[in-house]
Amino acid sequence: MTAFLQYITAYPFFTRALAAGALISLCASLLGVSLTLKRYSMIGDGLSHVGFGALALASVMHAAPLAVCIPVVVAAAFLLLRISENGGIKGDAAIALISTGALAVGVMIISVAGVNVDVGSYMFGSILSISKDDLLLCAVVSAVVLVTYILLYSRIFAVTFDESFAKASGIRVGAYNTLLALLTAITIVLGMRLMGALLISALVIFPALTSMRLFKSFRGVVISSAIISVICFAVGMMITLFYSTPAGASVVVVNIAAFAVFYVVGLFRR
Repeated sequence: MTAFLQYITAYPFFTRALAAGALISLCASLLGVSLTLKRYSMIGDGLSHVGFGALALASVMHAAPLAVCIPVVVAAAFLLLRISENGGIKGDAAIALISTGALAVGVMIISVAGVNVDVGSYMFGSILSISKDDLLLCAVVSAVVLVTYILLYSRIFAVTFDESFAKASGIRVGAYNTLLALLTAITIVLGMRLMGALLISALVIFPALTSMRLFKSFRGVVISSAIISVICFAVGMMITLFYSTPAGASVVVVNIAAFAVFYVVGLFRR
C-alpha cells in the first residue's frame, strides 16, 4: 500500500488515471443499477461498440474523437430506446443489432481508409493516456450523475421498477428514460478510454449484480454498488501497478472476484 501511494504522488499521469477511473466507475455503477433492473444491462456493451465505430470515423476525418463520438453514441442510445419502446424488436435484440453493425462499420472504415490506428487501445483502453481535460470532463459528468440521483431519486426508483405506475403518478417516464440513456452514453464514451470497447460494460453490470447478492432494497443496492465499483477499480489498478497487467482486464477480474465472494456470502445468508 505504501508503494502504491508513493507511485500516485510521484507520477501525475497515474494519479489522473486513478481519479478518472474512480469517477467513471462511480457513474457507471449508479446508472448500472437502473439499467440492470430494467433489463438493459447490455446497453453499455452495445454503445461501446458504437463508440468504436465513431472513433474509427473520427480518425479518418482527422477530427477530435470526443466531438464525433459523443453525438454518435448519444444518438444510438436514443435510437435504442425508440426501437425498444415503439418497434417490434426487444431491447436485447436491438442492442445486438446496433452494436454488431457499428463494430463492423468501424472495422471496415479502418480497413478501407488505411489509417494508422491503434485498434488495441480502442478495444482494451489506454488508461495512462488520460489528460487533464479528460479528468475534468469525468468530474463534470460524475457531478451531474450524482446530483441527478440525489434530486430525482424517488422518480428514478419509480421508473426503474414500474413504468405503468410511474405514468399513472404523473411522472414523464419517457423523459427519465431519455435522461438515463444520455448519461449512460456519455459515461460509456469516457469510460472507453479507461477500459476499452470490449470491457467497459463490466463497470455497468458487475457492481449492480454483485450488490444484489446481499442487498434487497434499491437504496442499499445503489450505495453498495457505488462503493464496490470504486474499490474494485482501485484494487485493479494496484494489480496493474505491481504485476504489469492490462488495467481494464485487471479491473474486470477484481469485479469477478467480488461477485463470487458476495454470491457465496449470499448463499450462506439464505
